[in-house]
Amino acid sequence: MIKSFASEYIFRRAYSVLQCTRFSTASQPITESKLQSFRSEENDPLKHTLDHVGQFYRIPEEEKNIFLYGGLPKSFEIQAKTFNETCLMIRRPSVDVINCLKLIDYTKPTVRFVIFGKKGSGKSLCLAHILHYAHKARYLIVHVPWVGNWMRRCKEISSSETREGYIDLNIDAAAWLVHFKSQNEHLLNNPEFQISQDYVWSKRETTPKGSPLSELVDHGVNRLKYASECVVGLAEEIKHLSRSGHCKTLVAIDGFNAFFYPHTRVFKEKKEVVPPNKVTLTEAFLSLTKFDWNNAAIVTTVDEIAIAEQDHKSHLPRYLLRKEGFEHMDPFIPIFVDNYSPKEFTSCMDYYRERKWVRYYPQQNEELALLSVNNPYNLMHLCASL
Repeated sequence: MIKSFASEYIFRRAYSVLQCTRFSTASQPITESKLQSFRSEENDPLKHTLDHVGQFYRIPEEEKNIFLYGGLPKSFEIQAKTFNETCLMIRRPSVDVINCLKLIDYTKPTVRFVIFGKKGSGKSLCLAHILHYAHKARYLIVHVPWVGNWMRRCKEISSSETREGYIDLNIDAAAWLVHFKSQNEHLLNNPEFQISQDYVWSKRETTPKGSPLSELVDHGVNRLKYASECVVGLAEEIKHLSRSGHCKTLVAIDGFNAFFYPHTRVFKEKKEVVPPNKVTLTEAFLSLTKFDWNNAAIVTTVDEIAIAEQDHKSHLPRYLLRKEGFEHMDPFIPIFVDNYSPKEFTSCMDYYRERKWVRYYPQQNEELALLSVNNPYNLMHLCASL
């Protein structure tokens, strides 16, 4: 009874102070020395090291286009718009992956990373940091912002005209092609990016061998009925370009385990559930995550949120990927994203105060650490607006 009363008292005190006095001018002043402790002077992800862990860095406006069509969680985007800047925390898992990307031998088969952790620990934002590095390092980026959107909230379905028993998600496929073009616009003008074979769509429509890669992308956007097949063709062309040494590729897929979760919300006309392996898009991205090519790296995340809530039983890759997915990715390098460390938690709170988002009061950090269990999403939710 005493414990219950104490917990309720702490929660009410934290909530009332945060929500009712957020914009008070009596906030604790942030000194220059304190500012340097949570803001990094280095905004170039190419130069981030373990010395920067726990600090925030700002993504310049001209480089935010890589997230124009996805890549940042919606709640984080709303917060960034409120703060009038997009700042990511530099965390150990993303720095570890970036260091590996700098050191691996790209003449060997692709190295695969699987980022995992509890819900709300920051996996998607770590992936965003890695994507920003890849953009600066001029990788060809193949990024899927969230596989769960295809398997659980698809826009429209149609039967494949070229693959018996397969289902096309053509609106989602066309939207992804727009995303791919937006992220790689600075590379697609390369004259070496040419198609390696003829693609015959109909008696009147073909994309001949030697055409620019961008023509294959544009065809999928402009001719919606062929969008899924264009994604499959694009995946094979990217692998061919990488093998030929024309580009270095980063495949980044958020919520990768949704490709192996059998209970989708993709239904046929008779309300039959379509398994992921019968969705055309799945074939493209499972091909890209094989290790039968080189000059590339693969970074995926696995997340409980990508599957149905009744199966949220473990955050470990072996459970989320299931037998089929685990065997598909094996061998891989596991990257664990934990909740905030004390340093990261303090940096986050200092950043909120600097943005005039919360008002300081004694023992605020201790109370919020207790309520949020140092979980980044829980902390952001506790400090959210009314």
